[in-house]
Amino acid sequence: MPVHSLPCRVYFEDTDAGGVVYYANYLKFYERARTEFLRELGFEQDVLLQQNIVFVVRQVTVDYIQSAAFNAMLRVDTTIEQLKKASLVFQQQIVKLDSERETLVNKALVKVACVSADGFKPTAIPKDIYTKLG
Repeated sequence: MPVHSLPCRVYFEDTDAGGVVYYANYLKFYERARTEFLRELGFEQDVLLQQNIVFVVRQVTVDYIQSAAFNAMLRVDTTIEQLKKASLVFQQQIVKLDSERETLVNKALVKVACVSADGFKPTAIPKDIYTKLG
């Protein structure tokens, strides 16, 4: 599977009192990367909503390995680990980019379900999206 990469910088608002990224904010980086992954494939979240399609996070498993601090440059890598009729699992990782090396900060498995926007009932991933993801 191809890997989508999203560069991002740690801003002051992302950090806690100690100047490191607050643990829950890594989920925001992952969310942005998944959105950009879909956008790169030609699918906008607001357009999907108008088509009664919403992708919702069902489960997240995160392995926190190291921390990232204010002003650090990061890269969020996203790939699809599993694709089913109405759900998919993203494998994601955040890497800190230093001038000499890259350091794995954390990694996550994110299970996402496709649901109808009007009733939040599971629904099949639209065929055009499924084809591009597969």
